[in-house]
Amino acid sequence: RYGKLDATPDEIEAAAKAANAHDFIINDLQDGYQTLVGERGVKLSGGQRQRVAIARAILKDPRILILDEATSSLDSESESLVQEALERLMAGRTSFVIAHRLSTIVNADWVLVLDGGRVVEQGTHAELLTNGNGVYFRLHQMQFQHGLEMGD
Repeated sequence: RYGKLDATPDEIEAAAKAANAHDFIINDLQDGYQTLVGERGVKLSGGQRQRVAIARAILKDPRILILDEATSSLDSESESLVQEALERLMAGRTSFVIAHRLSTIVNADWVLVLDGGRVVEQGTHAELLTNGNGVYFRLHQMQFQHGLEMGD
């Protein structure tokens, strides 16, 4: 209920479903939605924690989101589930996304590329890929060649 203290059970379940968290809550947590998590409760994986955080944000329904490395340290399956949930969360709202993994920003309306603390490039994902000498292009090539990206 951290995202909305007066949330109904139906709202919580809907947010968990939108965040791709419902299945693990029902199937993996002994007491489902009533399970105590954290220091004194069940430990969640990184991907599970991210999806719970996304569910809380869905309940909060903010106009502006700031996401900092939302998919870092996740395995491929968790990253895919988190990315899917993030796309639903970001729909229709202003989102600032800080990312090294380009899969998080491929669908962004506008991308700012920072290097050494300065904006060195900006544009859409497709536009930035046209600059074969650019920082974004090189980062994309490096991630794609090493299997970190799923293409453009």
